[in-house]
Amino acid sequence: MTNPPVTSLPVIHTSDLTKVYAGTDVTAVDGLNLTVYQGEIFGLLGPNGAGKTTTAGMLTTRVLPSAGSAFVAGIDVVAQPNLTKQFIGVVSQVNTLDRQLSVWENLYFHGRLFGMGAIESREVASELLETFQLTRWAKASVYALSGGMAQRLMVARAIFHRPAVLFLDEPTAGLDPQSRLALWEIMKQLNADGQTILLTTHYMEEAEQLCHRVAIMDHGKLLALDTPTNLKHSTGIDTIVTVKATGDLNELGRALALLDGASSVRAVERGVELHVAGGERLLTRVIAAAEGVGAQVQDVSVAEPSLETVFIRLTGRELRD
Repeated sequence: MTNPPVTSLPVIHTSDLTKVYAGTDVTAVDGLNLTVYQGEIFGLLGPNGAGKTTTAGMLTTRVLPSAGSAFVAGIDVVAQPNLTKQFIGVVSQVNTLDRQLSVWENLYFHGRLFGMGAIESREVASELLETFQLTRWAKASVYALSGGMAQRLMVARAIFHRPAVLFLDEPTAGLDPQSRLALWEIMKQLNADGQTILLTTHYMEEAEQLCHRVAIMDHGKLLALDTPTNLKHSTGIDTIVTVKATGDLNELGRALALLDGASSVRAVERGVELHVAGGERLLTRVIAAAEGVGAQVQDVSVAEPSLETVFIRLTGRELRD
């Protein structure tokens, strides 16, 4: 998705938002300036330890900022945390469903907690169960739900009181592909109905498929912010060529790096990946270069740069704890 925001009205705004955890020298979020507009699906991306979950925690009042300010739906989240909670819905990384209640009761009592009357809460609970395809499980214990079904129920509960912003923190982590796709469709439909969503994720495909704009963070700092399409264009790469071959792969990499337009090469399993600006007669030149160093080409694949390309360029390749 690369559509512009549905409106130009800011629904989230931060100014120099910072979090330093007491007793450490770790700055989890470092002077973050961010604006999210009403009607967006906004992606917050970063590797482990980037600060995205801490950012979401401050915006949802769970984490107290060390400095700076944050406003959600025009409300100062630090000065008025209880009021802020009335305007947000949150789906965290962990299952927070009440195990003592049935599936339907998890929704019904959420509505009552937010001041809705009994009749309205009953109606909305039943409507949401139908919308999220959970009606047949209404009377069941939440222990009976699969991971994907539990996630759908938590999303249904989070939007029960019609929040200004829905915060989803790694909502598809650990889900099977079918459950992940089902949740994507739910998010798209919610957004089509006007719901603003802030999504933290480390799945590049998820961000590329869902988000109007994406912010990439690392070490607490904002590294890039734009639409997925614009971010991909910012790499200066037109084509990514992956060559699987036998022979001296180091020599193959050096030969490919000398091709006109080559910007970088890297080793991959059983081959070399080449990033190129400009693709005229590219495959012919790649194969000729490989043959020139005695490499036996087994497979060549060509792709456009992805959001993952941008992510790796900005955040590096090292493993994170």
